[in-house]
Amino acid sequence: MRIGITGKLFLAIFATCMLVLITMHWGVRVSFERGFIDYIKSSNEQRINMLSEALEEQYSHHGNWIFLRNNDQVVYQIMRSFEQNSDSSHNLPPKGWRTQFWVVDSQFNRLVGHSGPLPKEGPRHPIRYNNEIVGWVLTTPVERLTRNTDINFDRQQRRTSWIIVALSTLLAAAVTWLLSRGMLAPVKRLVAGTHRLAAGDFTTRVAVSSQDELGRLAHDFNQLATSLEKNEQMRRAFMADVSHELRTPLAVLRGELEALQDGVRQPTPASLSSLQAEVSTLTKLVDDLHQLSLSDLGALAYRKASVDCVHLVQIAVAAFRERFRAKGLEIVTHLPAQAPLFGDPDRLNQLFNNLLENSLRYTDAGGRLEIGVEQQPGAAAPLLAGQRAGHQRSATDAHFRTFLPGGRFTQPRQRRFRAGVGDLPQHRGSARRENPRRAFAFRRRAHYSRICYPDKK
Repeated sequence: MRIGITGKLFLAIFATCMLVLITMHWGVRVSFERGFIDYIKSSNEQRINMLSEALEEQYSHHGNWIFLRNNDQVVYQIMRSFEQNSDSSHNLPPKGWRTQFWVVDSQFNRLVGHSGPLPKEGPRHPIRYNNEIVGWVLTTPVERLTRNTDINFDRQQRRTSWIIVALSTLLAAAVTWLLSRGMLAPVKRLVAGTHRLAAGDFTTRVAVSSQDELGRLAHDFNQLATSLEKNEQMRRAFMADVSHELRTPLAVLRGELEALQDGVRQPTPASLSSLQAEVSTLTKLVDDLHQLSLSDLGALAYRKASVDCVHLVQIAVAAFRERFRAKGLEIVTHLPAQAPLFGDPDRLNQLFNNLLENSLRYTDAGGRLEIGVEQQPGAAAPLLAGQRAGHQRSATDAHFRTFLPGGRFTQPRQRRFRAGVGDLPQHRGSARRENPRRAFAFRRRAHYSRICYPDKK
């Protein structure tokens, strides 16, 4: 069974909590045991000092140790007087003593104390009289708990500490589980959204619930999904446009071939020319598609050089002037003597031809196209063209699509592919509408070239 990221995070945090908890418990236990033993040592030390002082007074009163020899009750009474415990038995040592002791004379002859051998090591407290040592109080070293009361107290503390550890473990597990689920909730939403996005659901979005790294990641995910959705819509629109553009010449070509097969038409030079025209149309569409794909990929070869923008505009206008006149459109030019520009003359010529072709096809009769070149200091001259007469907003929007759609302004076979406009980025230019209703702009750096379509007056 594979452990998910929630389980892994839970185990990591819980293991850290347990490590800290066990370390703290061990430290508290060691500190308590050592502190408790030190407390017992200090307590015994204080009592032994008091006993030594009391025995010094008794020795000074009697002048010898005869009163104390084999008379434990005297020592017990002295020790009880320290604790003011007159209810205890006179034959037993007081309850506060946690160590064995002996009272010996200056020659280490036992006077009072345990019947066992005298300790070779341990605390020794002298009993003095007239600045001379007349005896000693010996005790055993305290290294561990010996009294039942102390042992029971230590066991109770140990049991209580383990109960606290168990409760702390349960609390740490609950808090860690909630914390891991809460921290990974945004991650799980991102994982689910990624799965849906990978499955092709580009409408997937995730909620942005914070401003931290996960929140920024969710925001970036939504931007990615939006871009993919837009690209998918553009891809579908592109495929629909391609299929629509290819359907008409293919249908005409198929119809003419079937007519030749059925004998309805004869393979005359005129019919062959018609077939050749349809094949040329298909070839042009395929070439335009290829050029656009190369432009989108940045694989087009550009041969840039210093060219005269005015000269390129004049060539393009001369090629279209007769067609504009035949449709009842007027071309007015306002061109300076020259305007240097660094670019690919072939691509720029294709751009100008496409813009003029679109203006020709999507402008009603009686309109006027004004073309001018504005020179600005230290930059290439932009192309300016203005047009008055029934240029529809839908037609203006068509400048920004891959294929210009057909409608009541054009015949089905007059749709034009928007090649050439894709060359704008390579010439540090951009295309936009100059006003919200009817405008198209070609901008290069801080200077711009635009084709505007004001309302018909």
